[in-house]
Amino acid sequence: MTVAVIYGGRSGEHEISLISAAAIARGIDKQHKVVLIGITKEGTWYLQNESEYERICKDTSASLSITETPENQIYISPAGKEHCFKTHTEALTVDVVFPALHGTYGEDGTIQGLLDMADIPYVGCGTMASSLTMDKEKTKQVLQAVGIPVVPYVCMKRTDMLDSRRYDQVFENAISTLGFPLFVKPCCAGSSNGASKATNPQELSFALMEAFSWDDKVLIEKAIPAQEIECSVTGNSTTADPNNDDEVVTAYIPGEILPTHVFYDFDAKYNDPNGARLAIPAEIKEKTLEKIRTIAVKAYCALDAAGLSRVDFFIDKETHQIYFNEINTMPGFTPISMFPKMCDAAGLEFTELTNLLLNEAVLRHQAKSKLQTSR
Repeated sequence: MTVAVIYGGRSGEHEISLISAAAIARGIDKQHKVVLIGITKEGTWYLQNESEYERICKDTSASLSITETPENQIYISPAGKEHCFKTHTEALTVDVVFPALHGTYGEDGTIQGLLDMADIPYVGCGTMASSLTMDKEKTKQVLQAVGIPVVPYVCMKRTDMLDSRRYDQVFENAISTLGFPLFVKPCCAGSSNGASKATNPQELSFALMEAFSWDDKVLIEKAIPAQEIECSVTGNSTTADPNNDDEVVTAYIPGEILPTHVFYDFDAKYNDPNGARLAIPAEIKEKTLEKIRTIAVKAYCALDAAGLSRVDFFIDKETHQIYFNEINTMPGFTPISMFPKMCDAAGLEFTELTNLLLNEAVLRHQAKSKLQTSR
């Protein structure tokens, strides 16, 4: 099987993708052929030479780079199936795509829709689930509808910000209903890009300005003194064959983030090697661990997720209430990323994990291909 690993992209998480994709490419079973396709920050796609794959396999600490060779620029043919990727000189043969892309143009349904149009299997959530889960407000609304508690919040849109009267109303409503401290974050950004903590009105104003530089919708959330718990989930929530282990929705051993920063921001996640301590299993009671796994599966299925996701929770240190925080449909695969670590702790080592994800992608595509699309 030939696997195309796509990485980079027009995203604030571009550099993280270079690290994640390198780990994924190295971790794919050597019985498969790996093709690397890099997307620049400007959005142009380039096929990479085989030497790039060989380089990262020899140096297990290396991240991927993108060589912009004009004749290797990639074009996509709609309904091209295994020959959907083309350069100026050839049509590639690819059986399945692993889009190792984070954030905007990676997890938001855009590339998923493109790959659906190309009619090729790919790892991860489909177009609708990817688009839905990228929007933190819409995700909260869906999960509230199925009875999963979410962190109390107020949503502000750019149209509110542009109207001083409406801005003041939303601003004051957030303070009066949620109280300080508050977390402010873009609705559709990842890795804590644009997120900050506010402890007074002035800080809230600055936090909103920063968040609106990343997105047109911003969440203002109540800051909860909480344990940060994460849970890896794999499987196909819509068409899984219950007799196939690769498709059955499975939640793994939850882990806990113990940040040393004010909160688990981008710097703590990726730049500071001592930004957080990771505990697997999470330092909570066994009964609570199982409850987290149950809620993670419920959320995953309610959102029609597929492939993989990391479902994040808060446990209030005072009330012990469990709150859904957010879901990440293409979590990091860096050396310090929680998703593969939690799978490994449950006995699913890295190569087995990539095999499972690739097999699930192919099976899901086969199921979808049986649907009638015209008369």
